[in-house]
Amino acid sequence: MRLCVCLVLLSLVSCASTNVLVDGGRFVWDALGGARDMYRAYQDMREANYKGADKYFHARGNYDAAQRGPGGAWAAKVISDAREKWQSDLSGRGAEDTRADQEANAWGRNGGDPNRYRPAGLPSKY
Repeated sequence: MRLCVCLVLLSLVSCASTNVLVDGGRFVWDALGGARDMYRAYQDMREANYKGADKYFHARGNYDAAQRGPGGAWAAKVISDAREKWQSDLSGRGAEDTRADQEANAWGRNGGDPNRYRPAGLPSKY
């Protein structure tokens, strides 16, 4: 009887730890995918080189990353916050631009349609 109880408890513990490992692995996988989404949006922004499209690409990168799940949303927040900190501290673009970028970041990360920030005339490729 004791052996049976021990085996049941061991099974429960191993199942619980397996779920933690699976969930942790999924979080990391989503975070990596989210980082790729953010990088792709950055590359597209650079390629488009379109005046007034900055906020659109901020929202789109965050939206795409967050669609992957909690790991993607986490990666988008970390990358966005780091970029905006760098921008406000070193580039001299100003607090108002940083605030507007963070608004677009949060909009996309929270599931808002990035097209809200899409400038007229931006090629449909983006």
